[in-house]
Amino acid sequence: MHRQPLDLSDPQLAEIVQSCLDDLKLAFATAGDVFIYAANGHGGWEAALSNIFAPGETALVPETGYFSESWASHARMLGIDTQIMPGDIRRAIDPDRLEATLRGDGAGRIKAVLVVHADTATGVASDIRALRAAIDAARHPALLVADVVASLGAAPFRMDEWGVDVAIGASQKALMGPPGLAFIAANPRARAAAVSVSRPRHYWDWEYRAGVEGYRRFCGTAPEHGLFALQAALNMLREEGLVAVQHRHARLARAVWRAVEAWGVAGDLCVNALRPDERSTSVTTILTPSGFDSGRIREHARECRGVALGGGLGALAGRAFRIGHLGDLNEPMILGCLAAVELTLRDLGLRCGRDGLPAAIESLASSGSPPGAPKTPRPVAVPA
Repeated sequence: MHRQPLDLSDPQLAEIVQSCLDDLKLAFATAGDVFIYAANGHGGWEAALSNIFAPGETALVPETGYFSESWASHARMLGIDTQIMPGDIRRAIDPDRLEATLRGDGAGRIKAVLVVHADTATGVASDIRALRAAIDAARHPALLVADVVASLGAAPFRMDEWGVDVAIGASQKALMGPPGLAFIAANPRARAAAVSVSRPRHYWDWEYRAGVEGYRRFCGTAPEHGLFALQAALNMLREEGLVAVQHRHARLARAVWRAVEAWGVAGDLCVNALRPDERSTSVTTILTPSGFDSGRIREHARECRGVALGGGLGALAGRAFRIGHLGDLNEPMILGCLAAVELTLRDLGLRCGRDGLPAAIESLASSGSPPGAPKTPRPVAVPA
């Protein structure tokens, strides 16, 4: 990013934009259209909602935690009739409940189901393929719209194969860039639905941004420095290999879960997501003892141990803290974080098992060497 911007008509800029679009298609695993916005993930929500919903049309939002609630609120403020499908913030979205809900919509009023793949507040990840199967089993025409802001690049996601119509990502999570870019992937079915929507829009409009002129891709001046960062990050992901990147995230996540489980053996801490197969490989939400303000853990870790932790959001405010394990992260970094957290827990006098770090190390050791690591240790020269 530390470079001069390019002239808007410079062919090099067009090449950078096309490179980003091509690699984002690979990340989304789609042959559909990809749009880049100068916005955060909430801007991505609005781009999707503005294109596929007219005011008064109906959206169904399965509850997963703070971000599903925020997305539903966002939709209501755009005049969309938004229904919440109740859920359990410690469990993934229930496909059977989704199927039953859609079967109850005999008039077909629900235009789209808005699902959060990995809710960063609860640390819960849902099975997108199973949700598409539930929609199909109900023989319902609803579009499937997935927020993959926290999962894109960190966990497997195959938009076309899984039957997702619209997917929303952002630059600041596993894509390792600064905040400021949002991405929308839309398949032909979603594009066709957008053409028929009679909602005033311009900046978010897919049809306008699909124009042949380069500047129309961004509805004006391109966010060049964000694109420079995005291209570098996507090149890094391509070099490591997307499957290897996802494998790395899964290994580090399991190490965190093992550490928290070890702390909880003799204490009051536990992973919020109850089932390991429903846990996000991007972030782990850790519940703290009843009556204890989890903000104390965050403050002490930041001020005394030099580690920044996430806080509880929504219903988990003051009741949880979060460890993010996505992006440019490796084993020493996550082990250092876990060591600092365990020190913090001891500093604050919280009951916890003493084997968190050994459990994390054992998890990493038992899962084998990361892809690309040398098969045998390199010799180390020791001065005489």
